[in-house]
Amino acid sequence: MVLETIASPQDLKKLSREDLQRVVDEARQALLEKTSQHGGHNGPNFGMVEMTVAMHYVFNSPVDKFIFDVSHQSYVHKMLTGRAQAFLDPDHYDDVSGYTNPKESEHDLFTIGHTSTSLSLASGVAKARDLKDEVYNVVAVIGDGSLSGGMAYEGLNQITTEGTNTIVIVNDNDQSIAANPSGMAYEGLNQITTEGTNTIVIVNDNDQSIAANPTGGIYTALRDLRENNGKAANNFFEAFGFDYHYLEAGNDLTQLIALFEEVKDANHPVLLHIHTQKGHGVSFMEENREAFHAGGPYIPETGEYLRHTTSGETYNSITTEFVLDKIEKDPTVVAVNAGTPMFMLNQEQRQKAGKQFVDVGIAEEEAATMAAGLAKNGAKPIWYVAAPFMQRTYDQWSHDIALNNLPVTTLVYSASVSAMNDESHLGFFDIPFLAHIPNVVYLAPTSKEEHLAMLDWAVEQNEHPVAIRIPVGPLRETGVADTTDYSILNKNQVTQKGSKVAIFGLGNFYGLAEEVAKELADKHGITATLVNPKFITGLDEELLDSLESEHQVAVTLEDGVLEGGYGQMIASYLGNTDIKIQNYGVEKAFHDRYNPKELLAENGVTVDNIVKNILASLA
Repeated sequence: MVLETIASPQDLKKLSREDLQRVVDEARQALLEKTSQHGGHNGPNFGMVEMTVAMHYVFNSPVDKFIFDVSHQSYVHKMLTGRAQAFLDPDHYDDVSGYTNPKESEHDLFTIGHTSTSLSLASGVAKARDLKDEVYNVVAVIGDGSLSGGMAYEGLNQITTEGTNTIVIVNDNDQSIAANPSGMAYEGLNQITTEGTNTIVIVNDNDQSIAANPTGGIYTALRDLRENNGKAANNFFEAFGFDYHYLEAGNDLTQLIALFEEVKDANHPVLLHIHTQKGHGVSFMEENREAFHAGGPYIPETGEYLRHTTSGETYNSITTEFVLDKIEKDPTVVAVNAGTPMFMLNQEQRQKAGKQFVDVGIAEEEAATMAAGLAKNGAKPIWYVAAPFMQRTYDQWSHDIALNNLPVTTLVYSASVSAMNDESHLGFFDIPFLAHIPNVVYLAPTSKEEHLAMLDWAVEQNEHPVAIRIPVGPLRETGVADTTDYSILNKNQVTQKGSKVAIFGLGNFYGLAEEVAKELADKHGITATLVNPKFITGLDEELLDSLESEHQVAVTLEDGVLEGGYGQMIASYLGNTDIKIQNYGVEKAFHDRYNPKELLAENGVTVDNIVKNILASLA
């Protein structure tokens, strides 16, 4: 096997074209074997095999700097930079991250797991190079999906403003959902033209900034360029000032090498628009690109996913059913998403929702502020977003939604230690993020009944921005309808009245609180007060004031980062009392590829440890 002999890109440069093609074939086979057993980002990597081999053959990494946007297309890059064993030997599959990571290799410049950042990063790397009078290529690879994010356009502008060597590769596999031009302004322009109805944009062109051209989304521009072999009259990239090149045969190794050799060491900004096929070389990935963007394991011959099927309802399924029912009954309800619609709605469900579903592309800022606009003008937006991606929208949350106190309903998915576990995709920083923004109401349901009641209240009320932390874990049903009046803010539910110890189990960790209370009762004769807070963003001061007379210890349990979280809000409030406070969550850190149960145990979040500490405080 030729691939096994590649310890660095220098080894690749010694190969004949015939052997280079063998590397392509072997890398694609290695991808198939690993992703079918291990899972991962499938389509993006299969479409990038030839391009990655050509890049490393022509350029000189790590002297030349490669920056992969999102970096879920970097598997072959890892194979060619000394990490092939992690793709060839099942015993080493977990040796590397699914994203670029400087801890693994000098060929990885950044830890990157989010989108639309590569061009801004490249602009900074190139500027530092120029300041130091160094000479090398800065190569940024960005997919068409990532072009929907506003930062991409800010980066394009800055690269051409600087005017020196930066080579931008647009990997165009015609697979994105929607989007367009710079910062949030470009995201907004794109969404306006995507909607295609009456909105008049006045560009005040005082020759001091980039003028926007609201003539259609970026994907219309890319399609026109593809259909005209890069010769379309309205060339978006040339308008920015790039030296533009188009390659239709983006999975042809020979043509890729020739193109890269032509532009290598250019003294000006170059943009290579390369048309690739997502999932190239694997028929079922080519045919069903959305399903095989990421996932697994799967049967490599057929593509059938080997999922652990869940019988019955889940929190995700009841959320989907609720939203679709609202859409059917109320024409002003609209589901808004930023490039990850599958979190709630599959393709068939999106078609059913019709114009009441909006995907703005990978542009969370646009989704958040569009939702604010929808709410202001009388619609009922339901913006659904994964917690690791919501962190891109702090300014939009604070300024556009909360400052204007607009009734946007936000459904926060994957907010848990037990959700995504790569350091670039952590979902447990959401509580400090949202809990301290004025006007925001953040709710944490603990059961099906609470979740549906919170959803209904959030969508129908018009007093506050409301976010709901979709529970992670098995569906819990009480069998009793939740009749809580959520307009009475911050009122907690005492589910068990006791003394000595008060346990607050927030959202996902309410079940853990029940286990601790049971252990205290069964083995130590202590009946604890058990509290279901429901509200993350405020305290039930009346309840907290009532604890002092009969309680010595207050315990908070939250499925998130401890510092700045819910428990520390309670600790601060009770700080001048005699009640001892114990807060449980996880350490503020970028935990990487961890086992959730082990991470919680390391942070003391186990029934045995919590009970032990409670008894020690009582003693």
